[in-house]
Amino acid sequence: VQLQASGGGLVQAGGSLRLSCTASGRTFRNYAMGWFRQAPGKEREFVAAITRSGGNTYSADSVKGRFSISRDNAKNTVYLQMNTLKPEDTAVYYCAASSVVNIPIRSTNYHSWGQGTQVTVSS
Repeated sequence: VQLQASGGGLVQAGGSLRLSCTASGRTFRNYAMGWFRQAPGKEREFVAAITRSGGNTYSADSVKGRFSISRDNAKNTVYLQMNTLKPEDTAVYYCAASSVVNIPIRSTNYHSWGQGTQVTVSS
């Protein structure tokens, strides 16, 4: 599956952004989806994931209560709604697809990655 992420940009602290990730093909509903991020000089870290049906989600503690993940299988799209953004949220955000049945939180669980979209939060 090929993934295309979009929606990044420059926002002030406290603001919001919604990232989108659209998948090609007809098998989108067969994959759990996740968002990761990587800040300069840091390792890629898990942000949030959602099961195939969208019935279950899981978010990292650092974003819990501020970010939410959702999906629309009819549109082959997964979203990451980011509210109350902080400067430490600045990173390149990547979407990824996984064949794991439950909620995959390790990057090694994912087999397909989007190209990344830059999110910059100014203080």
